[in-house]
Amino acid sequence: MSSQRSAGAVPYPVRVFDDDTPAVANLDPALLDTLRRAATDAGIEFVVNGGWRSREYQAELFAAAVVKYGSAAEAARWVATPETSAHVSGDAVDVGPAAARAWLSAHGARYGLCQIYRNEPWHFELRPSAVEHGCPPMYPDPTHDPRMRSASD
Repeated sequence: MSSQRSAGAVPYPVRVFDDDTPAVANLDPALLDTLRRAATDAGIEFVVNGGWRSREYQAELFAAAVVKYGSAAEAARWVATPETSAHVSGDAVDVGPAAARAWLSAHGARYGLCQIYRNEPWHFELRPSAVEHGCPPMYPDPTHDPRMRSASD
């Protein structure tokens, strides 16, 4: 598991202040700083269930999702390819527990932290314009997000 951990696997939730876990430490610095400020202000524990991932680890997750859901098209509703995943670039974080997600859903826009997909209430990305304009409407799932279309589409 240590090699998977270095590739971004999170075998158990880790605190947003854990600089020793690559999934946290390799997040985009602006996203990580904002997430930590929000967690401090919320006064409740925020944990990371998923964050930065290597391309190889993301490919493993997508392949497993294809097996689980029966097709690449169905898997894409839940797991992005390495070419399209915001996790690979460090621009997405999966937050827990439920109380932290609820707090971010209610207050995250003040920090620019937005839930992107309706079917993934744990998945947040930094949208700085949300501070002034609110979070953009959520996509039903990642297949509706234009960023999820690879160059081969």
